[in-house]
Amino acid sequence: MTVRTTTEVIDRFNHAFVNHDPDALTDLIGDACVMEAIQPAPDGARSEGREACLAFWRALAEDRTTQFEVEDVAVAGERATIRWRYHFGAGPADSVRGVNLMHVQDGLIVEALGYSKTAGEVPLAAETDVANG
Repeated sequence: MTVRTTTEVIDRFNHAFVNHDPDALTDLIGDACVMEAIQPAPDGARSEGREACLAFWRALAEDRTTQFEVEDVAVAGERATIRWRYHFGAGPADSVRGVNLMHVQDGLIVEALGYSKTAGEVPLAAETDVANG
């Protein structure tokens, strides 16, 4: 049996969300997979195990009221970074950009850590008392 490359796994993973094809996820997730969602801040919801991760991602892929847009993918060995935009409405402000840091072992996703730009305001260092001494 040939093991899929990291690039092949990530391409199939992205396909599932872009094309609303949750069945494409079924054989991509490792038994001990760990996934951290982008919300709630600051750490995101954590799912552990194949079934928990698969259930979360299947629900997201099935949702036809939203749309993922893959902006860039970088693969380095067993690691991949997916830069994306998630559209949850028709207006220009109805989206958020983010990244997923992925780890693939033996052709299966074993870790996925999601991060996004926040919708609310976060003070920059220059705007805080720490920066002012």
